[in-house]
Amino acid sequence: MFAVTPLEPAPHVLSHKCTPGEFAMLVERLGIVPAPHMARASWVALETFGALPRGEIERLLRGSYSLVVAKLPKKTQAGLA
Repeated sequence: MFAVTPLEPAPHVLSHKCTPGEFAMLVERLGIVPAPHMARASWVALETFGALPRGEIERLLRGSYSLVVAKLPKKTQAGLA
């Protein structure tokens, strides 16, 4: 799992994994908070999609996917490629 979004109205519209450096930078921005229960693993939560420009959200989601795939066993990684 590299990102989570609710299907019904919720306090956060998107949560995703990021690097510890990105985490520190992002939680300082308005509309972005440490993700409940997942902040210790460097996950952030967006309170609105307007908290970040669309291009930055896309870049962060690609990075989140890469972080998660890098932790998978090599055989599983090869199956995804």
